[in-house]
Amino acid sequence: MSGTGTYTIKAVGDIKDVDATDWNACANPGLANPDCGIPIDPFTSYAFLSALEESGSVVAQTGWAPYHLLLENEGEETLGVVPMYLKSHSRGEYVFDHNWADAFERAGGRYYPKLLISIPFTPAMGRRLLCRDVHNYREIEHYLLAGCMQVAEKLAVSSLHITFAVKEQWDLMGELGLLQRTHKQFHWQNRGYQTFDEFLADLSSKKRKNIKRERKGAIEDDIQIECLIGSDIKEEHWDAFHTFYVDTGNRKWGTPYLTRRFFSLIGQRMADRILLVMCKRYGRYIAGAINFIGSECLFGRNWGCIEDHRFLHFEVCYYQAIEFAIRHGLQRVEAGAQGPHKLARGYMPSHTYSAHWIANESLRSAVGDFLDEERRYVDEEIEYIGERSPFRE
Repeated sequence: MSGTGTYTIKAVGDIKDVDATDWNACANPGLANPDCGIPIDPFTSYAFLSALEESGSVVAQTGWAPYHLLLENEGEETLGVVPMYLKSHSRGEYVFDHNWADAFERAGGRYYPKLLISIPFTPAMGRRLLCRDVHNYREIEHYLLAGCMQVAEKLAVSSLHITFAVKEQWDLMGELGLLQRTHKQFHWQNRGYQTFDEFLADLSSKKRKNIKRERKGAIEDDIQIECLIGSDIKEEHWDAFHTFYVDTGNRKWGTPYLTRRFFSLIGQRMADRILLVMCKRYGRYIAGAINFIGSECLFGRNWGCIEDHRFLHFEVCYYQAIEFAIRHGLQRVEAGAQGPHKLARGYMPSHTYSAHWIANESLRSAVGDFLDEERRYVDEEIEYIGERSPFRE
């Protein structure tokens, strides 16, 4: 599909059809130029996204048909890419539009398929319009977004959704007429701490004592905690962790999203960007959590266990993540979706952002009215929760 001026937009149905070097140059220009100001995002990397597809986790059969967009110049140089999927359902997104789909289909419309620009199964903020570190990157982002909307119209889908975008790109989406939505998550912010004790000293006395009690209680039952990175992560660890993941997935979602092969692939391709926290008791692994390491943020993703132990989830998912972030000078920890209980453990409410293009005028108007009210509610809720901060000030 031709773009404006000297640019051309094209879509590919398999990330293998894109050169890995070209994709990564757009997804993480900070790897080649650390001074560009764009943080490294493990989830937009070719290694992560290709592992999702190659493992069978993200394919048309699971309702996630890849439909990635590329922006090229006249010399066929890839200037920008967009991770996009043709969806036949709304599962695994963490930004819920089920009510929109139900209302539209009750009125005689067809909501699916729809287009989604995001990282599958990953409620982590990041750039969604990925372009090289060039002087005209704002122009490239504009063309990428316009191209996505043109594709949505050409495919005659009901809607296009962009989830967990950075605010700067979310603002652009609003300028181009997309409906804007906000949500909240709980993130831990590093205030220049050198040790975990310095972080504790910033909390109120009650919260500080509670965290110390939880950390002590988490390992009382002869539990040993291992923090594994890079070559320390072996297939035996993935075997155990996948068991935990499947158990949690069966209880929460009915069907776990990620295949066993996915974990082997990321272990082979990006183990240096993974922190795997594993818990062992009497020589057997009983619980674990996987985190992904960016240049500024530690992203907590999946947790699972085969034994229940009081406080162990808090220790493995929250406190170990904070300790790692402090040791490595990371600015924040994003511990995934939901979780008001994170507040008492030093994680404060933060806005997250999504944007939505809806073809049907009546549905677009109704959703727009709903989102206007929802944004006000989210703002008020974040302010209310923030006033109940666990920190001394």
